[in-house]
Amino acid sequence: MVEKILSRERLAEAVAADRRAGRTIALANGIFDLLHAGHVRYLRAAAAEADRLIVAVNDDAIAGAKGPGRPILTAAARAELVAAVRGVAYVTIFSQPTVAELLELLKPDVHCKGTDYTAETVPERDVVLAYGGRIAIVGDPKDHSTRALLARIRE
Repeated sequence: MVEKILSRERLAEAVAADRRAGRTIALANGIFDLLHAGHVRYLRAAAAEADRLIVAVNDDAIAGAKGPGRPILTAAARAELVAAVRGVAYVTIFSQPTVAELLELLKPDVHCKGTDYTAETVPERDVVLAYGGRIAIVGDPKDHSTRALLARIRE
């Protein structure tokens, strides 16, 4: 799965090659700490939006904002798990609070967010609309969470 995990530079090259081949690109992002069914459903729905799905995984510093002891897994481990999900073409780790910079660099056809957002509340909405992309809200209802999973484990 490591061959799917790319630096920003290598990812830009891969996306350029896919575009030359006429493929469409979707981008999804998240922390993906303790991968669960909700994550997999989100990623598989995002993959259905385009020919290639890029997943941007938050680095450990950003993921640490979820609270004490988080993330449980390192960014490298989380990226490897996400890369193993069917339909994910590429994974990259990013360190900014939003994926706006990555969206501006790659200009994916579709920016996918989970059902805890609406098209109007996506933080990167203006960036996506400015380059002519579209936003897709995908996945099942947000009734899965790592926080809830951790609480069950602690019980």
